[in-house]
Amino acid sequence: MKKALLALAFTLGLSAPAAASIPEVSAHLAATRTMTADFRQTAESGAVATGKLTLARPGKVRFQYQKEVPLLVVADGRNLTMIDYQVSQVSRYPIKQTPLSVLLDANADLTRYARIVSSTPKALTVEAKDRKHPEYGVITIFFERDRTAPGGLELKGWRVLDAQGNTTRVDLSNIAFNVPVNDNAFRYRDPRPRSRPGSR
Repeated sequence: MKKALLALAFTLGLSAPAAASIPEVSAHLAATRTMTADFRQTAESGAVATGKLTLARPGKVRFQYQKEVPLLVVADGRNLTMIDYQVSQVSRYPIKQTPLSVLLDANADLTRYARIVSSTPKALTVEAKDRKHPEYGVITIFFERDRTAPGGLELKGWRVLDAQGNTTRVDLSNIAFNVPVNDNAFRYRDPRPRSRPGSR
């Protein structure tokens, strides 16, 4: 998952129906307090990893990878932290400087930061990027329309394109919205030798 920042202006020339879909996405996010799902992550190389996603808005998410993958990604409300247990490395970024900001930041103004790529009776695709900082990359988010889901939309996944042209895709399944989530899910065990006592 590459360092990225969601920002910047609404693309000129959007049609009226597309522009009208942005409030749908905002309504979905506002109505989503928590979410759990299985995820499938596909790298540019074709390598696939799977695991469990746990999300609590605002600001918290956990990607628990399959046992064979010694990685963990956790956002605690402020920072998104990537932990590689194989090499005892921890990398941390402010949430607002990651592509997941659009899903986690309660103050994200999508009318400024995003545009609709496509809108049909069955699906909706949203793209967000910062034109002033192309090094932050681009995120494309995929929704399906479902009246039983929060705001009438179900998040199905996203694709991140980094500044080097590499693409990572995440697809979701077995999605459950607004279910009980333990706050301990957004803690992690620091593998570094001098981790603080009590770190989880």
